[in-house]
Amino acid sequence: QVQLVESGGGLVQAGGSLRLSCAASGRTFSSYDMGWFRQGPGKEREFVAVISWSGGITYYRDSVKGRFTISRDNAKNTVDLQMNSLKPEDTAVYYCAAKRRYSGNSYDGNGYEYWGQGTQVTVSS
Repeated sequence: QVQLVESGGGLVQAGGSLRLSCAASGRTFSSYDMGWFRQGPGKEREFVAVISWSGGITYYRDSVKGRFTISRDNAKNTVDLQMNSLKPEDTAVYYCAAKRRYSGNSYDGNGYEYWGQGTQVTVSS
């Protein structure tokens, strides 16, 4: 069992930065690939970024490449999402999620076993 708790959301002006954090419980954190997803108003949930269990591999959706950075600390059971140059279209509830390593499709939320409650990010123009 893994419990995930996100923090760090808020209101920021376009061009600003936010850093989201996700704290995980349990002693098997390093067994999971960790992803960030988001769901904007009136939109479907979409993949944002994923980091492999070791931290050695990362993938991003095209619209956030070069602006967002995902990282993890397996000693602290945390995964972060640094978001720079934020745009109004980044406004969404952001969720972290855990997927057992070597399983499922990293881009598909259906493959993730555990989810946090979400944190709101609002970017004003």
